[in-house]
Amino acid sequence: MDHILLEQPVAELESRIDELKRLASSQSMNLDSEIFDLEVKASEVRREIFSNLTAYQTTQLARHPRRPNSLELIGALCSDFIELHGDRNFLDDPAIVGGLAKIDGQSVIIAAHQKGRGTKDNIYRNFGMPRPEGYRKALRLMSMAERFNLPILTLIDTPGAYPGIDAEERGQSESIAKNILVMSRLRVPIVTVVAGEGGSGGALALGVANRVHMLKYAIYSVISPEGCASILMKSAAAAPQAAEMLRMTSADALRLGVIDSIIDEPEGGAHRNIELTASLIKARVLADFAELKGMSGEKLRDSRIEKFMKMGFTGDGAKIMGLN
Repeated sequence: MDHILLEQPVAELESRIDELKRLASSQSMNLDSEIFDLEVKASEVRREIFSNLTAYQTTQLARHPRRPNSLELIGALCSDFIELHGDRNFLDDPAIVGGLAKIDGQSVIIAAHQKGRGTKDNIYRNFGMPRPEGYRKALRLMSMAERFNLPILTLIDTPGAYPGIDAEERGQSESIAKNILVMSRLRVPIVTVVAGEGGSGGALALGVANRVHMLKYAIYSVISPEGCASILMKSAAAAPQAAEMLRMTSADALRLGVIDSIIDEPEGGAHRNIELTASLIKARVLADFAELKGMSGEKLRDSRIEKFMKMGFTGDGAKIMGLN
């Protein structure tokens, strides 16, 4: 199993627990007391580690190799999911997935970033970095949602939009800008969950929603800590310091009014219990849809625009803009 550095003390204890369980099974020995003591110790160590995470450690968790990707979350969230492909202009971008789904009987349209599981799949998914056709596929799905009056759920998990020459040639910045524009005007409920990495405009292209939430150990930022450190501090080694400065954790985003709530994760992170993580997301999303269902299309649109216009303005700035 893949582990990251901060999990190492717990991983060592869990390895010893597994060894004792195998020994007890193969030798018909009663080691329940020893196993119980180690499990208590592992829980205590895990709790201590995860109660004092730095911003960069949270970033590492958001990128965890076993963190549930969007298709895994969709599989746990939805009773039915019919994936739809292609942007009807160029091709199908596997870094964006989406389609028709049902969540406890509620019909929805889902659009999500998709990272791979393992090296081969990550290369196929371009490590969750969409090209323009990916964003245009998401836009096609969201336009379909408005046509059939269906709520929209988007899941964000991307380092950012793909910066390659081919993407720029096909209008990367235009595709992101158009998604932001169209999402601001849609007259159906939109709920967004930042499930892993929320990187720059590549994330915002799926993030203009009536309700925006983050999983506890997700991140949301205009740039990665490594990118920020390389530009401002001339060394990627300063990434931990940059992560603190960027205010990219869920607690920072909630305090700054960028998101509406934090969705809790299992102790140790979402990868330790995908089903529990999905159930917590489901409860929040369904509550949002129930609340937003009573709003008219015009109110949904206007409140969404107002929500994002308020961001970044406080005090006199907000008064000047008429946003308070």
